[in-house]
This record gives sequence, C-alpha cells and structure tokens, in this order.
Amino acid sequence: QVQLVESGGGLVQPGESLRLSCAASGSIAALYDLGWYRQVPGKQHAWVASITQTGIARYADSVSGRFIISGDNANMAHLQMNDLKPGDTALYLCRAGMHGGNEYWGQGTQVTVSS
Repeated sequence: QVQLVESGGGLVQPGESLRLSCAASGSIAALYDLGWYRQVPGKQHAWVASITQTGIARYADSVSGRFIISGDNANMAHLQMNDLKPGDTALYLCRAGMHGGNEYWGQGTQVTVSS
C-alpha cells in the first residue's frame, strides 16, 4: 500500500502562483511515477502533469509553459503553478503509478482561482 498526502492548495487571484506538494509513503520501492490530476464537480478527473522516478516530466497542453512538476527524494512531487487562471480551479489529486500497474490516489487539495 502507498499513502499519498497533498498540500499547498488555497485561494489565489488570477495571475498568481501556488506550489502543491505530494508526499508518498508506505511501499514505494516499486514507484514508477507521481502525477497530478484535477477534478471539477460533475466531470471526470483530468491529467495535469507527471514525473517518473528517472525525472522525465510530461504536461497536459492546458498547463504546459505555466506549470512545472519536480521530484524530491524519490517520494515527493511538487507542482509549481504559475499564472493561474480561473479555469485552473479544481480539486488537485496526486496519483502514484507503480511498476506492475497498480495505482494509488490521494484525497486532493483544493485550488481556487478567483478575483
């Protein structure tokens, strides 16, 4: 089992920045990647960004150039979100992808972008 805890969400104005963090614990030896998804009420969650244990980062087109994902100590992932827009408002969830196909999810942290 892998436990994920997200932090760093909050309320900001358009154009401002936030940094989210995801800490993984438990059976992380088989961890392949950590990623961020976001979900708004009534919609399925959407992939935002992910980073592998070897440092390969990928981004959704909607955030490329504004968001930066980074890894830390092999069990943490940070998401630096710059130039936030109202459309970025969502519950941000961390996902751990494991070698072998298992996945784990955190509870999420709310990001609200509003003037």
